[in-house]
Amino acid sequence: MIIKAPEDRDVMAAADVIRDAAVQLREAGIETPEHDAKLLLAEAAGVELRDVDKALLMGEELGTAEQLARFQSMLARRAKREPLQYITGHAPFRYLDLKVGPGVFIPRPETETVVQVGLDWLTRNGMIHPRVVDLCAGSGAIGLSVVSEVPGSQVWAVELSPNTAEWTRRNLSETAKKYPSIASNYHLEIADATSFATLAQLDGTVDIVITNPPYVPQTDIPEQPEVRDWDPELALYGGSMDGTLIPERIIERACRLLKPGGALVMEHDVTQGDRLVAFARATGFAAASTGQDWTGRDRYLFAVS
Repeated sequence: MIIKAPEDRDVMAAADVIRDAAVQLREAGIETPEHDAKLLLAEAAGVELRDVDKALLMGEELGTAEQLARFQSMLARRAKREPLQYITGHAPFRYLDLKVGPGVFIPRPETETVVQVGLDWLTRNGMIHPRVVDLCAGSGAIGLSVVSEVPGSQVWAVELSPNTAEWTRRNLSETAKKYPSIASNYHLEIADATSFATLAQLDGTVDIVITNPPYVPQTDIPEQPEVRDWDPELALYGGSMDGTLIPERIIERACRLLKPGGALVMEHDVTQGDRLVAFARATGFAAASTGQDWTGRDRYLFAVS
């Protein structure tokens, strides 16, 4: 709620609040200080981003003294390079708003492309009740997007970390409030996604595997503190110097899960395309190619069994 209260000395004009906050974030090395400041103010005040923009445009004040105190607390956390999504407690992904926090990988926009490729393949092949597997589920972004966007789909999700799986369950519960039917169509298993024993009962029956496994090369430690210091290492690094060890094991697992003609869509590092295409073909996939993300960089493997 936007509040005009010139008599309240504890409340400043929104423009002054954002200006001072942006200075603090810029000094901390944040690349988008004004944007982050506006998002945090919107979150603290319980309003939409457009309300903050309107207050800036109209020269209005925004929030109560208590809300502004909360904003300052959130701002201090962001200045220490804690991810914005951990501070707000949620992250957008396609049509979902996912709960996130320490211990779960924050879903990225490039993964939305990976999901879209999988959904487009299902549509082209006229699959009404597809069997879908999401290996390395994390927040549940991939599997929950599929099960909520493809009515009648059955999704099995695998997550190794019990702590991370708590976030998956939380997001399943929240998503089911909007899409009640998914509660019985989404199945979460806490297990090793690379193990042939995991989901063995589905071998040879799955239509598509869509996955974003850990793939960052161990020689390529991220420079951004938000990634390096906060993202769970288990969800980040691919298990080898070039980061392909876990992705290759995922390819092997997917090859067994898929029925003849089934598809694998797997996100990977921009340096790994050629190697993973060759590995998929050597593993037994009939066709394999590399796809690009919205920036034109090699981003995912698409393979057909």
